[in-house]
Amino acid sequence: MASADRFRDSTQILLPAAALDGVRDELEERFTLTVYREGSQVRIIGSPVEIKRASDFLAMNGVNLA
Repeated sequence: MASADRFRDSTQILLPAAALDGVRDELEERFTLTVYREGSQVRIIGSPVEIKRASDFLAMNGVNLA
């Protein structure tokens, strides 16, 4: 059985809010995601498929996901 941490990692991305500068609008237009601002961070939530696609999109646009 998969752990809760592993499932959570496949359904969300946590980044500094500034990391989405210049790409947030396109990210939200292209993918079915929910983006919450939490102080100085943003939490991107979606299905595992959408999170994978969004991760690839962010990486191609120079956003460091590590």
